[in-house]
Amino acid sequence: MRKHLFIAVACLCTGMVFTSCGSSKESAYRKAYEKAKAQEQAQQQQAQQAQPYVQQAQPYAQQQPVQQQAPVVTPLVEAPAQQQTVVTGNNVAVRTEKVSVVNGAGLKAYSVVVGSFGVRANAEGLQNTLKNAGYSAQVAFNQDRNMYRVIVATFDTRESAVQCKESIKGTYPDAWLLLQQ
Repeated sequence: MRKHLFIAVACLCTGMVFTSCGSSKESAYRKAYEKAKAQEQAQQQQAQQAQPYVQQAQPYAQQQPVQQQAPVVTPLVEAPAQQQTVVTGNNVAVRTEKVSVVNGAGLKAYSVVVGSFGVRANAEGLQNTLKNAGYSAQVAFNQDRNMYRVIVATFDTRESAVQCKESIKGTYPDAWLLLQQ
């Protein structure tokens, strides 16, 4: 019986020791927090109290002017007037390739290419999309590069091809000119 009583008392003492440690840690943290808060408030009060003395240190007539950096000012420049660029056949790059028509009526000297594919089915899919949009699209094959070129339109003159390229550049910004070799 004494043994059981001893064990019970020991357990009770151990429990009290562990619970008292937690509250002491908590109170120590609370004290440290309150001390830091008090120091911060004291520093703010000192700064506020010192500010009027700094301004009153010298009479107004003897004070040195405070130099400040001038703000950076960017001058306003009028935007140049929008000019309409007249595209001539001389300022547009043209690629020269040897191609053969795979699906279409035939090519003239200059063609406007809107897509290049390694797979014929993909090229014909774009061709069908262009035909549904009202273009007379064709597919040509470049054997040297093993690429199918989707041509939206074909022309006899470079100027006509350039005008077509410029008219579709909103939809096909990567369109380019092809000169049949």
